[in-house]
Parts: sequence; structure tokens; C-alpha cells
Amino acid sequence: MTKLPIIIDTDPGIDDAMMLTLAFANDDALDVRLVTTCSGNISQNKTNYNARAFLSYIGADVEIARGLEKPIFRELEVAEDIHGESGFGNVQFPEPSLPVSERQAVTAMLETIMMSDEKMTIVATGPLTNVAALLLAHPEVKPKIERISWMGGAAVGGNMSPTAEFNAYVDPHAVEIVFRSGVPIVMSGLDVTHKAFVTPDEAKDILNIGTEFAEKAYHLVTYYLDVMKKTPFHEENYDQVLHFHDVCAVMYLLNPDIFKGQDCYVEVALEGTTAGTTVVDYTNRTGKTANVHVLHTVNREKFVKEFLKAVKIISDRLK
Repeated sequence: MTKLPIIIDTDPGIDDAMMLTLAFANDDALDVRLVTTCSGNISQNKTNYNARAFLSYIGADVEIARGLEKPIFRELEVAEDIHGESGFGNVQFPEPSLPVSERQAVTAMLETIMMSDEKMTIVATGPLTNVAALLLAHPEVKPKIERISWMGGAAVGGNMSPTAEFNAYVDPHAVEIVFRSGVPIVMSGLDVTHKAFVTPDEAKDILNIGTEFAEKAYHLVTYYLDVMKKTPFHEENYDQVLHFHDVCAVMYLLNPDIFKGQDCYVEVALEGTTAGTTVVDYTNRTGKTANVHVLHTVNREKFVKEFLKAVKIISDRLK
């Protein structure tokens, strides 16, 4: 089986850790050649540390490069209220053995893509700052990128404002650069990620695997429940189930058949009260050529089954 070569750009973050679990558990299908960290859920210092700590803990051998400190034109807004001050709720991992790369993220991405004999796929599960900087500074990489699988945006309803999803809201200018790049994009927005959830009973299946890693994964994801019960909004039974937003960006690459989506023209609002809103032209009212494949539906039962399998694989490796 030919492996799909990928770069992961991430801001760990609880669901980012679960996304990394899925990616590295499926190393028979995915060839993760580089991990870069973006500023989003928490600051760059914390996201880079968390990526190195988590990937060191699960035994991954991969370069981890530090990304840009803040969005292109806006001040960084983080989500420590959702992910905890550390980004990992109440869960701690040992000091990382994986070092910070000597290469900065954009340089590492550029060189990894240009040196590859095959087209590369970028998985992005945070604000698109690093990816936008790459495409803007080095447009020569575009023909060598197979696609960008991004968790972000929303067609209907946001989680940072009535219309804007967090990753798009943090750096809307980066979204615009990426969406106008001509590179194929798959968008796992809130429309599909709200349907990619695990129930508390299903989360207990993680705990019942019975390993230290499974226990940590369980306490990571269940941290969300207590947080959501204290928030002023409760859309899509947020305080009753566990949403695995970022996992969708990798799950789509592994199991595209469990998702349904539509090619649409999508643009993003840059300023004002609607900043970060991804406007999805589902009905082709604009007449503009589609630039994004927008996911809207997932087979939740198969999604959960594949995720639990990944936790079991990593658990078995660490025994």
C-alpha cells in the first residue's frame, strides 16, 4: 500500500492531540514527514511544547518546527477557556525528548514539499497562518501540493461569533490567502465536526482499553464536558457529548467514504462583526468557480469505531 505523504500543521490543544493519535496510529497509510505548530488554541510556546511532549510520549519520530507567533494582521486570541491554561486540560505528559527543529515552520514546509518526489498533502487543524505564509512567500510550492485538509470554518453558525468558527476567526486573512491560492482544499467546518462526536459512554470505551495512554486520552477528551457546562452557549448538545473537530481533517484522508460534501465557492469576511465568517455558496448564487470541497455529513458510528481503533493501536505500542 502506498502511503500518503503529509505535513501536519497544528495547535495542540485537546482535539489536536486526538488528531495526532489518529495520524500516527495509521502509519501504514500516512507518511507524516513534518509537524509544524501554529498559534491558536494557545500561544506558540505552548503549542510547540505540547506537540513535542505528546509526540514524544507516543513514540513518534518526526521533525517538529516552530511556526509564526501571531496572525497576519490581527492580535492572537487563544482558547485557554476551552483547552485549559496548558492546552491539555488537567493532563500532563513527560518532558519532551523531541527537540524544536532548527528550521522555522515555513522553511521546513517549503523544503519538505520541494524535496518530495510525490505531491504532498497538508493537514491543518488550527489557524492557517503558517500555510498562508508559505503560499504567499513561495508560490512555487503550489503545483507540488495535492490538497490542504483544513479543520475550520462553518457554513451555518459559528463558535466565536454567531457566524465565525474559531480557526477562521483567529486569522481570516490567512484563510483568504489559502482559499484564493488555487490549491485544492477540503474544509471540515463546524457543519460536519458538530456531527463527529463521541458520547460519554463511548468515551468510557477509551478508558476500558486499560492502558496509561488510554487513561490520559480519556481524561483529555472528557475535560470538555465540565468546561462546556460553564459556557454561556450550548449549541449542538455541547455539554452532553465530546466533539472531535480536528480529527475530521485526518479521518477524511483515511476514510473519505464516510463523509459527504459539496464543491462550493467560499470566501471569508475579514473585518468587523462578521470577521472570520466563511461564506459558503451552496446554491451557486455567485456563479463563481468552486474553490473548496465543503464537508457537511459524517457517518458518526464509523468515525467513532476508527478513532477507538487508533487509541488501541497506540496503547498497544506503548505496552
